[in-house]
Amino acid sequence: MDVAPGLSDSRLANLGSRAIHDGFEAYQKRFRIITRRARIRFEQRDWVGMQSDTVERLRAYGEAVDPVVDQVQELLGDRSQEYLIWGQMKAVFSGLITARDDWDIAETFFNSITRRVFTTVGVDPRVEFVATDFDQPPTAAVGSVYRSYGRTDDIDSLAEAVLADLPVSADFADLAADAEAVADRIRDRLDQAGAARYIDRVEVLTPVFYRGRAAYVVGRFTTGSTSFPLVLALEHEDEGVVVDAVLLRENDVSMLFSFTRSYFHVDTDRPFDVVRFIRRVLPRKRAAELYISIGNNKHGKTELYRDLLRHMRATHDAFEVAPGKPGLVMIVFGFPGHEDVFKVIRDKPGHPKEVTRDQVHEKYRQVFLSERGGRLVDVQSFEHLTFPRHRFDPDLLDELLADAGETVWLEGDTVVVDQTYVERRVTPLDLFVRQASPSHAKSAVVDFGWAIKELAANDIFPGDLLLKNFGVTRHGRVVFYDYDELSTLQEVNFRAMPPPRSYEDEMSSEPWFAVGVGDVFVEELERFLGLTGELRAAFLAHHRDLFTTGFWESTQRRLAAGEMPPVYPYRSATRLDR
Repeated sequence: MDVAPGLSDSRLANLGSRAIHDGFEAYQKRFRIITRRARIRFEQRDWVGMQSDTVERLRAYGEAVDPVVDQVQELLGDRSQEYLIWGQMKAVFSGLITARDDWDIAETFFNSITRRVFTTVGVDPRVEFVATDFDQPPTAAVGSVYRSYGRTDDIDSLAEAVLADLPVSADFADLAADAEAVADRIRDRLDQAGAARYIDRVEVLTPVFYRGRAAYVVGRFTTGSTSFPLVLALEHEDEGVVVDAVLLRENDVSMLFSFTRSYFHVDTDRPFDVVRFIRRVLPRKRAAELYISIGNNKHGKTELYRDLLRHMRATHDAFEVAPGKPGLVMIVFGFPGHEDVFKVIRDKPGHPKEVTRDQVHEKYRQVFLSERGGRLVDVQSFEHLTFPRHRFDPDLLDELLADAGETVWLEGDTVVVDQTYVERRVTPLDLFVRQASPSHAKSAVVDFGWAIKELAANDIFPGDLLLKNFGVTRHGRVVFYDYDELSTLQEVNFRAMPPPRSYEDEMSSEPWFAVGVGDVFVEELERFLGLTGELRAAFLAHHRDLFTTGFWESTQRRLAAGEMPPVYPYRSATRLDR
């Protein structure tokens, strides 16, 4: 863009805001094109293409922001740091997006540009949409975001109509049989709830939710004064599309939208309306989590920050060290009772860790681009945050300043946090097994083994298998959240411990064999777990194969051959019998 010198502030503001708006429009077009391909991938059973699209879409935001930042800085020249011009740009941009159905996502895109240009310490409402400019949607929806079905006691016909109306150009293997099976599950759920066997109303979101190899119909139904979720999980098998599972309980649907899952591909003009609908199905889910789950993760991050501001206004809480053993690489803290925790990298990792700051950042980037399979906690990165000093526990602040001084420092009575990772709070597994009942503790360590196996099936090796690096969600599911030693499974050489050649070898304090980079001795894994007594026995009863090279090598071979064992984001009890 060639701009003549001496342009007025208002002219610069108009040109700059339009450049940002045009950049956002280009990003949204690319985002929607990639998202729409999910339907084609599902119809054609192109799972490799779907995986490629997932990574491409995750990278698209940064690839859209970078050229816009360059363009705006070139346009403004030596005036690129003038708040007066940026304040006018924000006002003009707000006017430009009043006709958009995705105004909420657009505000976040503007923030991304300003924070890159200013490297703003703290947030500045003069040049950022700290709060949205719109208390209500600035546009009216052209049509409803969902389809409705009226009162009926013929649940079989209702289920068949819902399936037949799906915008998927692929035949069902047996539509009538699947509809009957869905109807049977709905009748069972009504019986369990003590409700009559009729339905007053069904609402089904028009866009289909695609992720991995599956497609999901998301809706709800009511009978009398009671409302139930209605989510159908579809798979496309050799013989055609089939209903694999029927989710009719809030907890099951909540796990489908978990912060440990990869993002859905959902083609919609109005993300706001989709999120509002899902919140009727999942009232305990925050808007931030739902925006993230449908692929608008940057706006989800904006909503996370707004949630944090609301919490700070509503309480006098101070940040405190999060429960659990202190990390050697990260300092973890949060507000008591708040749903998120903050992780800051230490200046120097504790012994024996040798990981660098750049390596830690790369691990977190790897997780962002990975298929998380329900076992890796989603993480959002924040930069240049500020908080009042009195909102920190003194001992925590002393630790941050002493051990993370490259990232956290004081400016008067303000604490500057230059970079932090924010993730959902879970109960550290080592604390959980000490505090839970014996039966719940055993269930957790057994699921711990399944977590390791499911991570392996998604080409992830945690590195550290210590209990303190895993956590338990409110649904009792074990997840992994410590990523500084994470690697792909293919990077690891799983070995059996060589037997000693002599008595001297056996008594030596040093290994009598060569150890290469990436070598893992499977017999040593059990020692790192730190399980004893009944918990150890429960783990071994289900997962003794984790301590053999056979398990790991066979998984590596399957991955190398392109095999991805299915990992279902719902309980086996929700699946239909086939």
